[in-house]
Amino acid sequence: MLYQKKIAIVYDWIDKWGGVERVLLNLHEMFPEAVFYTSYFDEIKAEWAKDLNIKTSFLQKFPDFIKKSRILSFIFYPFAFESFDFSGYDLVISITSSFAKSIITKPRTKHICYLLTPTRYLWSHKQDYIKNNLINYLISGYLDMFKNWDLVVSQRPDKIISISETVRERCKKYYKRDSEVVYPGFDVEYWKGIKSEIRNPKFETNSKFKILNSKFFLVISRLEPYKRVDLAIKVFNRLNKQLVIIGEGSKEKKLKQIAGKNITFLSKLSDVELGSFYSSAQALIMPQEEDFGYVSLEAQLFGCPVLAYKKGGVLETIIENKTGIFFDNQDERSLSQAIERFNKIEYNLKSEAREIGLSNVEKFSKEKFINKFIKLIMST
Repeated sequence: MLYQKKIAIVYDWIDKWGGVERVLLNLHEMFPEAVFYTSYFDEIKAEWAKDLNIKTSFLQKFPDFIKKSRILSFIFYPFAFESFDFSGYDLVISITSSFAKSIITKPRTKHICYLLTPTRYLWSHKQDYIKNNLINYLISGYLDMFKNWDLVVSQRPDKIISISETVRERCKKYYKRDSEVVYPGFDVEYWKGIKSEIRNPKFETNSKFKILNSKFFLVISRLEPYKRVDLAIKVFNRLNKQLVIIGEGSKEKKLKQIAGKNITFLSKLSDVELGSFYSSAQALIMPQEEDFGYVSLEAQLFGCPVLAYKKGGVLETIIENKTGIFFDNQDERSLSQAIERFNKIEYNLKSEAREIGLSNVEKFSKEKFINKFIKLIMST
């Protein structure tokens, strides 16, 4: 039986909280005895992982300024993951958007890769990471070499499971491999409980979030280049509308520098606080191309419409003109037009989102993820 096998779970780095980290907790629930392997573990920023059995690579002993910098530690990651020994395991599940798929296993050990996306800065979104032409020229040879390595190691897993049709297409295009799709599990019952708590007449909104009493739009995202939070900031600076940005990341300081006084930054919110913002917001703004788009499901469960860039995983999670609207181009004009359109149909769109948001989200339930994921593992 699958549950009697010795199982390891490998993730690129455990140093933050986000949609993918919820997948790790789902896997922990499915395989409570599994050991987690990662390049390094930040016990403060990833406090959610304190109950996991985690083994780290040699990078854990590096100074923080190296291991917490993707650039300074970049060259060490292939060695870190290839150095792990999985000879004692029956099954290894790698969850990755970059390095974890490169692990080396012996023939008797089954390796299943849950692919978040082919490495973005090498294949699909290089322009979002390296915008300086001189730097691009100087490191182009090294990146080409690394692309070759990435292609080689993408052939190591016995089976690849993609998180969305979008990722499946990228996997076929860049890695020349077929994969099956299993959407990340969304814990509907948990979030319904959060929603009920917020709707309770005795529930009191946290007084520090006075903005909940005003009209505002919402961005919930890691503050990284490909998330294009800068696009939302530029548009809302010009429109002078209230925008709340919830998240952390490497671009936080730069984004705060370009943001006007109408834009509020928050982080480290509880799920109840997060639910309060979804419930009160005019709409959630998603200016990025998502691999899947977990936050769009959270928003829809709370009846919050989503204004999303019309590309990537959101095309699979959002029902156009029912739970959200799309804009065609990743530029200020296109996003501004989407906001103008939203203002005209706001009442009807919010009514639709409240009416069918929950039923749409249930198609991505945690139970469906667990059942399909185990079925695919058993068939490999």
